[in-house]
Amino acid sequence: MERLILPQAAWRDRADLAALCDALGAAQGDARFVGGAVRDTLLELPVQDIDIATRLTPETVLQRLKDADIRAVPTGLAHGTITAVLPDGLVEVTTLRRDIATDGRHATIAFTDDWKDDAARRDFTINALYADPLTGALFDYFGGLDDLAARQVRFIGDPLQRIAEDHLRILRFFRFLARFGDVADPAGIAACTARANDLMALSRERIADELLKLLRVPGAATIVPMMIDNGILAPVLPEITNANRLIRLISLEKEAGIAGDPIRRLAALLANQPALGEAIGARLKLSIANRKRLMLALDSTPPANPRALAYRIGVEGAIDRLLLHGAAENAIEQLGLLSNWAPPRLPISGGVLVERGIDRGPDVARTLRQIEDQWVAENFPDDARLSSIIDAAVDQALRATKN
Repeated sequence: MERLILPQAAWRDRADLAALCDALGAAQGDARFVGGAVRDTLLELPVQDIDIATRLTPETVLQRLKDADIRAVPTGLAHGTITAVLPDGLVEVTTLRRDIATDGRHATIAFTDDWKDDAARRDFTINALYADPLTGALFDYFGGLDDLAARQVRFIGDPLQRIAEDHLRILRFFRFLARFGDVADPAGIAACTARANDLMALSRERIADELLKLLRVPGAATIVPMMIDNGILAPVLPEITNANRLIRLISLEKEAGIAGDPIRRLAALLANQPALGEAIGARLKLSIANRKRLMLALDSTPPANPRALAYRIGVEGAIDRLLLHGAAENAIEQLGLLSNWAPPRLPISGGVLVERGIDRGPDVARTLRQIEDQWVAENFPDDARLSSIIDAAVDQALRATKN
């Protein structure tokens, strides 16, 4: 039987990568490409990260890289991972492993020299594909090539057991299904549904990281409704009960040519309550900036002039609001008004008003706010019109002071 070969790809021609593989003994069969780089090359997708699995111990890897004058960073030495710092990018090198004990969040591992043992501890068959760096020969221990051809995401071994080992695999299953899958493995769906409550044992940071990765891909429009129907998110995000607005949003993003954004898409899954955005953002340990963005996106105030809105809350916030709340028939036109537009700064300061006779303090602040409101309402007119607005506001303020 003819062995399948990894297709040629630009990343495989890297001289620095060849030097690393040589140092790791690829010619002796001690190192293989594994995981995403192999999978994505077979799918003719861009390769983002390159991982190498090796039979060498971590200490031997460190010594080999030192001898080859390759900088090595022991990023996960306890788990056998060393990062090789190459001119064209980082490469993670990990010693073959097998699990000794798991608790749903962490694993105790032992090093091994058996490739199949290493493959068996990986989550899905399509992630357990290896390739010889020199010949491109593929190694598939659990039917990953067939699953990749069928666009099926399938656990290695018993799905219930694999989820018990690492609860995050529930969300990873749906993320990979959204990105690579056309076929929903019934056993995988059933296991994720049965063990959905296991997600409550995970840190909210890990949940947020996986959820936002899932929401970033186009397939989220199909997969998130499936997750809701099967009660996957209910244990940790019971507020998410409907995906209709997410589906509409993803369609509108595509029509407008705007990249899908996970924070905006998360907002589409929530009710229009800014306080809810703050609560969910805090629960998921999102950054302060992203919590604020959720709150702004969930303000159901109808979008006014898009540039006025962008001036008040930022271009990103205005795009979120227009896509989530703008009328579908004119949202594209409104978004066009923000293309390559940067909100201007109000070209007048309080000091100018003081020079024109207005007392420092509340009077200056009030007059400046009046000028700004009128300037924004008139869609940022030219200097001549702004001068008239300023004159009128100053005259009004001075008359009020005299009275």
